[in-house]
Amino acid sequence: MSVFEEWAGRMEYERQSDVRWAVPASGTMRVPGVVFASEELLPDNIDEVLQQVANVAELPGIVRASFAMPDLHLGYGFCIGGVAATDVDAGGVISPGGVGFDISCGVRVLLSSLNRHEVDDAFPTLMERLDRRIPRGAGPGSLWDVDDADEMRRLLVDGSASAVAAGYGSEEDLARTEDEGRLDDADPDQVSEKALRRGQDQVGSLGGGNHFLEVQAVEQILDEAAAAAFGLFEGQVAVTIHCGSRGLGHQVCSDHVRSMQQAMSRYGIEVSDKQLACAPIDSPEGEAYMGAMAAAANYGRANRQVLAEAARDAFGHAFGTRDLRLLYDVSHNMAKLERHPLGDGEGGAPEEDERLLCVHRKGATLAFPPGHDQLHSDFADVGQPVIVPGSMGTSSWILAGGAGPDAAESAGAEAFHSTCHGAGRAKSRAGAKRAFHGATLREELGGQGIDVRSLDDPGLAEEAPGAYKDVDEVVRVCEVAGLSRRVARLRPLGVVKG
Repeated sequence: MSVFEEWAGRMEYERQSDVRWAVPASGTMRVPGVVFASEELLPDNIDEVLQQVANVAELPGIVRASFAMPDLHLGYGFCIGGVAATDVDAGGVISPGGVGFDISCGVRVLLSSLNRHEVDDAFPTLMERLDRRIPRGAGPGSLWDVDDADEMRRLLVDGSASAVAAGYGSEEDLARTEDEGRLDDADPDQVSEKALRRGQDQVGSLGGGNHFLEVQAVEQILDEAAAAAFGLFEGQVAVTIHCGSRGLGHQVCSDHVRSMQQAMSRYGIEVSDKQLACAPIDSPEGEAYMGAMAAAANYGRANRQVLAEAARDAFGHAFGTRDLRLLYDVSHNMAKLERHPLGDGEGGAPEEDERLLCVHRKGATLAFPPGHDQLHSDFADVGQPVIVPGSMGTSSWILAGGAGPDAAESAGAEAFHSTCHGAGRAKSRAGAKRAFHGATLREELGGQGIDVRSLDDPGLAEEAPGAYKDVDEVVRVCEVAGLSRRVARLRPLGVVKG
């Protein structure tokens, strides 16, 4: 019996294609739920995850559907891989659970001019340098000592630009960062003193969990035109950095969830799950969270900017060149105000009518298609780069926004130009530690030619490849569904983890 046949006894669903499933709107749902996945990618607790998809469909102002990407799994309020948009002018709400605790967690890829075989002799030197230099793990540890409250405020307002001004990188980096590394509506006054204290000593650090700095090689190119626009070639050495806003972002989420839980009754909002605490976007609570979230996002982008410069320093030390050009930096835990045509006449609006929506992407990545007016000029003809890290020891992918010619469907615009963000967990962290042993895993990965540098073995076990879904299948489904298309596959050479 398939997972979905088991699920049928608990929740009504419709199979719409091999990679698309729908939960019809019922009860308090305002819109249907839509899941992009093959059966192989469905988690064992699919009933709980789909209940989260249905719960999100209750949010005031939600339009079109409550979506889930192929890497879906259980999260806080929203499932990881959840996408939902609310109409600002129709009482739409903002929900911190639709962003997550690690605000603006995201990924950046740096590209070298070096070929895989040019770095063999000095590769241990590189990994040793990165191991010593990159702060990681829980608690304090940073590459940039933010001296005082004024400097911290500038960082929260200016994001990546503040890091560049402090000597970490260049203006070219800003042009290839989502929003040029800075959200304009950041309001540091909405960030609590506790959040500021947690973030002060963590600027330029990975943190723990699934965050990493990985040295990779481009193993396969599937889309020659996009690869050329992105500057990719087979055998190329690259660096991928995955991290977010550390303790500051976590505290911002905690603070504003609490505020919204206290405020919902004043706005007559009821939801099935208290983790979906929310408030109207134009309410004092909604505006306060939006300002704090933007500040935390700017922090997360500055954090990755500082780490990128540390990677350049390590390359210079090992290989005599700091030439690591930023391909792109994109977040996958954000809520953003965007204009989208509803496309189906919802609310009496004509199909071409664009509405201002608050698009929540939690464990989901923005993926603009070719020709979009917000694309960097280098990507105008091929679409936005999308960076999809795999599990430790498995491949990562670079995708491009927009459907390819062989897509069976074209769901990109429907899902507000969103796609997957990673492989997606198949086992909980506790389950992974029961199933895998860090020391054994380190030995196995070493036997595959992957140099793993981690702080401890239990943390390594939590991130074992077997704890995650098959990233190759995740990106295949994204392509078939028309959410994004595959450009290049990267394999790991060395990993630095918390």
